[in-house]
Amino acid sequence: MSSRIPSSSQNPPFPRNPSLPPTLDPRLPSSAGLPAGPPPAGPPPAAPGTPRPLLSRYGWTEKDETAFTARRRAGQAPARVVRRDRSRCSLISEHGPCEAEIGRDVAADPLLSACTGDWVALGAPSPRRPATHDPASAAVILEVLPRHSVLVRATAGGRSTGQALAANIDLVLVVAALTEPPRMARLERLLALAWESGARPLIVLTKADLAVTGTATHSEWLSAAAAVAPGVDVLTVSAADGLGMDELRGELAGPSPAGRSAVLVGPSGVGKSTLVNALVGTDLLAVGPVRASDRKGRHTTVRRELIALPAGGVLIDTPGIRGVGLWGAGDGIDSTFAEITELASGCRFTDCEHSSEPGCAVLAAVEDGSLPSRRLASYRKLQRESTWIQARHDARLAAEERARWKSTHKEMRRLYADRERQGRHR
Repeated sequence: MSSRIPSSSQNPPFPRNPSLPPTLDPRLPSSAGLPAGPPPAGPPPAAPGTPRPLLSRYGWTEKDETAFTARRRAGQAPARVVRRDRSRCSLISEHGPCEAEIGRDVAADPLLSACTGDWVALGAPSPRRPATHDPASAAVILEVLPRHSVLVRATAGGRSTGQALAANIDLVLVVAALTEPPRMARLERLLALAWESGARPLIVLTKADLAVTGTATHSEWLSAAAAVAPGVDVLTVSAADGLGMDELRGELAGPSPAGRSAVLVGPSGVGKSTLVNALVGTDLLAVGPVRASDRKGRHTTVRRELIALPAGGVLIDTPGIRGVGLWGAGDGIDSTFAEITELASGCRFTDCEHSSEPGCAVLAAVEDGSLPSRRLASYRKLQRESTWIQARHDARLAAEERARWKSTHKEMRRLYADRERQGRHR
């Protein structure tokens, strides 16, 4: 990452962002959370179905407000997750920044629980809440609202669970640095995750000031992106001299007044935090140097965090991803390898595995050179991995279902035994 921005040992919790008005800065501390009792004095309440101005800044729409009407009548309030810390979340609500505990009814599964970018329903904490909980919290997350997109990867260690990285996103910025040679396999993995999320991927090539346009490295990356990312736009940017930054701001601002919600993905050292600082206009996130020995970066970003941008839109910064495990990325793989999917429609057999079947249009394309063999090998590898992790997930769900039935039958046997004993003693 760029050495022009001073680094620090860790990301400061909720630093003040001077480039945003106080009411739009999600990093302002709030010890009071959502106000209890009647709303503070100010403008009259918005009409039903009309989104609140602050929430609109973070992507809340009239459609969302209309769908939330019944929950409002029940005394709930919407908010968006800015950051999650174990059992608590930092949020932006219609009244401003706040914190809330995650309620017991919210799923504990890392795939379904609240993550950065989620819209949630807030309510008052239960009066019977255990005393060990933070008494300063004035709200609790009752429900994670339906997502229109979610970026998911397989959890570390090969476990059969998925991990939601960011929710309700419109753009996935796949970030790579022009100072390193293209790694097409990693780029294909990230693109598969991006397509599967339901958002639109956008490749962002950073550190253009260190690899001038027209050099071999820049040409290699453009050729690689064209080969492995059909239909995906590529932006070349430099946070140091501003090259391409206006185009990137335009993509994030989008056509709507609220702008787009985007997430940054990529390994450590490609300049994600530096890019965020340039978009915000201040040294908001800590950055660190890249090791000279292996050109790898250090994890200066330690958590996923949602940041409002002055030009419009919100951006979720994520820690560097070195191990990218696919999770249910069948459609995402097909979109990433669109040319193979198109060729497969011409195969003789509909269940062709493109290995040795006669009449395989994909193998024919490899033989005549129109499809690189490396591309087909990568496609097969990701398909095998996706099938394997999905099979493990299905096996885990089946085991959990068997365990639930076993517990239910055990409880029924105990109940019948108690009734029989009571009948004998009458």
